[in-house]
Amino acid sequence: MTVSKTKVLIAGAGPTGLTLALWLTRLGVPVRIFDKAAAPGETSRALAVQARTLEFHRQIGIVDHVLAEGVRIERLTVHTPAGIAARLPLSDFGRGISPYSFAFALPQDIHERLLIAHLKRAGVEVERSTELVAFQDRGDAIVATLSKGGRTETVGAAYLAGCDGAHSTVRHGLNIGFPGGAYEQSFYVADVKGRGEITRNGMDTTVSAYGFAIVMPVRQSGSVRLIGIVPKAHEADEKITFEAIRADVERDTGVTVDEVNWFSTYRVHHRVAERFRGGRVFLCGDAGHIHSPAGGQGMNTGMGDAVNLAWKLAAVVQGRADMRLLDSYEPERIAFAQKLIESTDTAFRFITSRSRLIGLFRRYLMPKILNVLLHTSFGSRFFFGVISQAAIEYRASPISSGTAGKVSGGDRLPYVAGANGDNFEPLQSLDWQVHVYGEVNCDFRAMLAPSGIPVHAFAWSDVAEKAGLQRDAAYLVRPDGHVALASPVQEAAAFQRYLAGLAIRPRTAERAPYRVPGTMHSLA
Repeated sequence: MTVSKTKVLIAGAGPTGLTLALWLTRLGVPVRIFDKAAAPGETSRALAVQARTLEFHRQIGIVDHVLAEGVRIERLTVHTPAGIAARLPLSDFGRGISPYSFAFALPQDIHERLLIAHLKRAGVEVERSTELVAFQDRGDAIVATLSKGGRTETVGAAYLAGCDGAHSTVRHGLNIGFPGGAYEQSFYVADVKGRGEITRNGMDTTVSAYGFAIVMPVRQSGSVRLIGIVPKAHEADEKITFEAIRADVERDTGVTVDEVNWFSTYRVHHRVAERFRGGRVFLCGDAGHIHSPAGGQGMNTGMGDAVNLAWKLAAVVQGRADMRLLDSYEPERIAFAQKLIESTDTAFRFITSRSRLIGLFRRYLMPKILNVLLHTSFGSRFFFGVISQAAIEYRASPISSGTAGKVSGGDRLPYVAGANGDNFEPLQSLDWQVHVYGEVNCDFRAMLAPSGIPVHAFAWSDVAEKAGLQRDAAYLVRPDGHVALASPVQEAAAFQRYLAGLAIRPRTAERAPYRVPGTMHSLA
């Protein structure tokens, strides 16, 4: 029997699988990625692309292409039956938190095609109409059987990643439970061309006693996305057509529909897998968690899973870290998935509740509260941090340690910008690095030099202080931009112990030619 080999086998070529494949390829790891679908999706299911996802795209050099294809959401307009209740700015509501301080929309089908194009340029083709028949973890490798066109192939891989959606074959193969359930209400989603009071480059939300409806721009060509609750009179219908609920949709959204490009109804589920890992097999994206569309978190969370797993797999596969590094994937990502389920579940039940009291609160008080919150610096920053996923932290992770200033191990590296650039630029190396905001001690630099980990020194500034960093402290930063070790003093021994504990070595200079160790960055 002939067995073809690869390092990482990826089941599923949606945004999660494609992100995993692209990051691993950028890191020099051979991959094979396959999908049972004959072609990429044609519909724009997920729409919101959060700032944290854009930051990841910047690290691998594709963010400008992504931004060119989508639409920046300038404002949120909240409507009630009585008229406009609030206009909330979204064009720069995350200023100082991320280089992408705005709300952004890009249809999933376009997003996928862009990722596929970049993957193809890197020499990797998605294998279509290909299904995973079976797999076995033999302890030192994975042996999988793939089927395409009636023919089977045996593939050996160091690791298998299940990015194959809510009905994941990989998850079923691991016999991992997927507890949760479905919400009571059904939803409709439609991409249409129409007329009405549509806010250009904005999102319109109608809230009332019965529920809500959303209108968002989808494509630069001018079509819009309509999302709302299926009218109660049609909830029991076996098959719901757009024409059956057209009157309700047009009344609730304020859009007169001229052309329907795509329409679907669906029941929203909320589930988190009991585990995200079984030996050499990992779950990512919808294979591990599904939740309500509240806040546009689903696709972004899956892509975050992919990035978290990618750099760890690359380090282990290439012998640059101990296998124990992989033990941090599940606790980091399953904790966030569970927290996300809880928060989106609460929000979703609130916005879909048919309780008369909650309905009155939604209609009369909620717009006023949002208006006050998002017109204050604290309110807008808090809202951005949660929605954008910039507030994700792994403080409880087994590979997070220390605190310096307001920044702890596990936190996303705070964003610090200046006239000459920002502190996220070195993250494009996709490698471990040390950041110091202030003066670097010569002995600290000299003692770390043998490790090969670059030390990036940034001039101390009010911006760094406001971001919660401590002057002259040292921060060991992971390849995904999260702080691994935060030390209030430049004690080389602490960093050496951390690196030795996981047998961490940086990528070679040929693979990561960003800056020589010790380079001084001026952001002033």
